Amino acid sequence: MTDDTPPFWETTPLEQMSSTQWESLCDGCGRCCLHKLREDETDEVLFTDVACRLLDTTSCLCTDYEHRQRRVQDCISLTPEMLADIDWLPPTCGYVLVRDGEPLPWWHPLVSGTRDTVHEAGISVSGRVISERKAGMLEDHVVDWPGEAPRNAFCRTRPSRPLIKG
Repeated sequence: MTDDTPPFWETTPLEQMSSTQWESLCDGCGRCCLHKLREDETDEVLFTDVACRLLDTTSCLCTDYEHRQRRVQDCISLTPEMLADIDWLPPTCGYVLVRDGEPLPWWHPLVSGTRDTVHEAGISVSGRVISERKAGMLEDHVVDWPGEAPRNAFCRTRPSRPLIKG
């Protein structure tokens, strides 16, 4: 017998999710932990490949999640209310997808059952970024990929071979 109950992210409004449910929407990609610049004249967000000093650039986990806001002045705690105004979350972000009524893709840990798939799918920043402690000028690190979805990122099923990072 199968359970036909839809998953919580398809039935529970973001504002009504428990803190555990809310936190589980994070896929652990690390893209939101990259520094961004805002173009003065156009207000365009420019992504960089420079990670917050607390981000483990391999696992894409915060090394001090519990105290991150005390240690990093501009670190935010994302809330459902903030989602309407934030324009710098990646299109692959679980919070953005659920907000927009889109399904979570195969590689999302809530769907796959493992955090490894976010890396396998080329969604995470693992191995693609530099810590802010080593980067130098942010302007020298502007890249497009954090604001884009890799090719085939939203395919319905897991591909038979690993996706190319991009």
